[in-house]
Amino acid sequence: MATDNSTCKGIEDFTLSGIPHLDDLHFWLGFPLISMYVVAILGNSAILYIIMVDRVLHEPMFIFLLMLSVLDLLMATAVMPRMLGIFWFGGRRITFNMCLIQMFFIHFLSALESGILVAMAVDRYMAICHPLRHYSILNNRTIMNISVVVLVRGTAGMIPLPFLIKRLPLWKSNFLTHSYCLHQEVMMLACTDITVNIIYGLFIALPVVGIDSLSIVFSYLLILRTMVSQVRRTNLKTVSTCASHLCAVLVFYIGIFGLVVLHRFPNSTIPNLHVLFGNVYLLFPPVINPLIYGIKTKRISNRLCRLFGEVTSLRTSLS
Repeated sequence: MATDNSTCKGIEDFTLSGIPHLDDLHFWLGFPLISMYVVAILGNSAILYIIMVDRVLHEPMFIFLLMLSVLDLLMATAVMPRMLGIFWFGGRRITFNMCLIQMFFIHFLSALESGILVAMAVDRYMAICHPLRHYSILNNRTIMNISVVVLVRGTAGMIPLPFLIKRLPLWKSNFLTHSYCLHQEVMMLACTDITVNIIYGLFIALPVVGIDSLSIVFSYLLILRTMVSQVRRTNLKTVSTCASHLCAVLVFYIGIFGLVVLHRFPNSTIPNLHVLFGNVYLLFPPVINPLIYGIKTKRISNRLCRLFGEVTSLRTSLS
């Protein structure tokens, strides 16, 4: 990549923009953001508590949902407090090393969430297409093995990212258009050759964005085939649980696909479109997922109602 090195320099920190061209609204945007953060924390914590204390829910679908809630809590905490610092306190500066740490955790948690969504699709496939073998195949040992594979894949794939950025010596700018650090944006600020970064970014995006999404599509094609061929014998209650998972998949992959495409083809006619997709990709799943599963999954919603009833009764008795 040919670059005029006279305009390049070493940097010690990056400047996070918040939402470009909307600086005057940053203070007010902080209120919906903190509301989303509170909903994400309370919603995911409630699902975690319900699944952990109710032994009836200790089955594959809900164990994977527990893992998804943990990931959503971590993602919300990795992103939203920093954004609130930008919107309310003008804390735009982030050190080079802190940027790399945040970048790693964002991509790492995204890879884990993608893997868990695939595992949940496999669980729905087994429950609908092979109900008699569902629990014998997806037993605790198998779930543990799946979790280890997802964790190892995410760790091994994302650890090189900070080091690939760290090796770049000169930078055109330290200004980031997002409110957080992403590998695909940070690398574009480098003056030196980033071919290795581009190739590796595509290498890890292929299994996470490509193979995982295709695996989910393939699972649902098999589920659809089974439903069509065995209409009378299909358990409608089991099929209805697919709706929650499909909503979670759409929320996650629409944002990540849009972000990948817009960073590969940055010349958009709509200002801040890549920032919008970046926020959808990171902020919406932690907020929407507990609402989806709390409303669409009857066993979770019933337990939530009981939990809120117990809390209300406790407050009444104390007062």
